[in-house]
Amino acid sequence: MRLLYTLIIRCYYLAVLIASLWNDKAKKWINGRKDILDTLMENSCDEHPVVFHCASLGEFEQGKPLMERMKKEDPSLKIWVTFFSPSGYEIRKNDSVADAVTYLPLDTPYYAKKFVEIVNPQKVFFVKYEYWFNLMAVLHDRNIPFYYVSAIFRPGQIFFKNSGKWFAKQLHKAACFFVQNKRSEQLLRQIGIGDVEITGDTRFDRVYEIASKQIHLDFVEEFATDAKLIVGGSTWAPDEKLLALLLSALKKNKLNYKMIIAPHLIDENHIEEVVSRFKDFDVVRYTEMDEHSLVDAEVMIVDQIGMLSRIFRYSNISYVGGAFETGLHNILEPAVYGVPLFFGPEYDKFNEAVELVALKGAFAIRRFDEMFDKIKDYEKEPDVYRKTCGITKGYVQQNLGSVDKIMNKINK
Repeated sequence: MRLLYTLIIRCYYLAVLIASLWNDKAKKWINGRKDILDTLMENSCDEHPVVFHCASLGEFEQGKPLMERMKKEDPSLKIWVTFFSPSGYEIRKNDSVADAVTYLPLDTPYYAKKFVEIVNPQKVFFVKYEYWFNLMAVLHDRNIPFYYVSAIFRPGQIFFKNSGKWFAKQLHKAACFFVQNKRSEQLLRQIGIGDVEITGDTRFDRVYEIASKQIHLDFVEEFATDAKLIVGGSTWAPDEKLLALLLSALKKNKLNYKMIIAPHLIDENHIEEVVSRFKDFDVVRYTEMDEHSLVDAEVMIVDQIGMLSRIFRYSNISYVGGAFETGLHNILEPAVYGVPLFFGPEYDKFNEAVELVALKGAFAIRRFDEMFDKIKDYEKEPDVYRKTCGITKGYVQQNLGSVDKIMNKINK
C-alpha cells in the first residue's frame, strides 16, 4: 500500500508540474521545491528544532499561539515552520516566531528521510490535518514524537472505512492527537487510538490575542463615519454577487450601510471584477484611497493582504466567504468582536460554524434576501441584534485555553 501511496504522490507532483505551465500558484509550488535539500541545509543548525507543519496561512495562524508559548517558556528553542501551499509560505516566510521557514519536500521515502536527517527535529506538530505517511513512518522509526494539533475528524474520512485500514494504522504512529471536539475523539478511539485529548481549537486563542491588541485603522473609521458597516472577508465571486445585491436592497430601503470587501484573491483581474460588480455604487480601492473621498464612498475594496482581522473590529455585521464552492474561511476572526455572522450554505465541515449556527449567532444563507431580512429585523429590534452579538462573543470566550491544555499535556 505504501508503494501505491508513493505513486499517487509522484502523480500529484506531475499534475502540478503540468499545471505550472499556466497556473501561477502551481508554478510557485514547483519553484519552491527546487533545490529543496539545499534550502534545508542552509537553514539547518546544531539545535534540534521543533517543527510545525502548516498546510497554508490559516493553519499557521492556528499553530502560532502554540509556537509563541513554547518560545516564551524556552527562549532558546528553535522553531522550524514548513508549508505545503505557496499562499502560506509567501505571506509568513519572514514571521518572527520562526527561526526557519521552508516548504515541506514531496512526501516520497527519499525526501522524507532526507528531511528528517537534515532538520533533525526533536518534535513535529502537524496543525489540524495533512497526513504525509512516508514522513510519519520515518519519524516513527526514529522515535521522534509527532502530534496533531486542533485536529478534527469526520465519519466519512478514509480512516474510518473498511477500505481504509492501512491509513488508520498509520495514525497509530502519532504520539497524541489534540482534537477539537468529542466526535473526533470518539472516531479515533473506535479505531483503537488511545492517545487523544479534547483540547479545542487554538484559533480561539489566536483571534483573542489579535483582538486584545486594539489596533486602530484610521481609514476605516473615516470611511464608516455616520454609517453602519458590513465587512465581507475572504470573499469569492458567488459571495461578492450576493453582497452586491444585498447592498442594493439596503440602499433601496434607505438603510444606511456601507460595505468593505476583502476578496480572497487580490490579483488585478479579480479586483476589477469586484469593482465592476459594485458599479452602481461609489467604490474606492484601498490602494487608491488617497485619491478618493472616503466619507462619500459607499464600498471599499481591500486589494491588499494582511488587514482583514483588524478590519473586522469595525464591522456591525460580518460576512465570511468561501462556503458556496471553495470552503468556508475563518469565521472566528469576526466572531471575537461579537457581531452577527453570515456565510454560504456549505459549512458542515467546520465545527465552529456548525456550533454558532446552532446557537443562532451565525446564519448560513443561499440568497441575499435571507441576510437582508435578518438585517431588517435587527433594525426593528435592537435587542435581538445585541443578543446575537453576545452569543458570538461569548462563544469565543468560552472556548479559550486550548494552548494551555496542549502545553500541560506536552510538559507532562
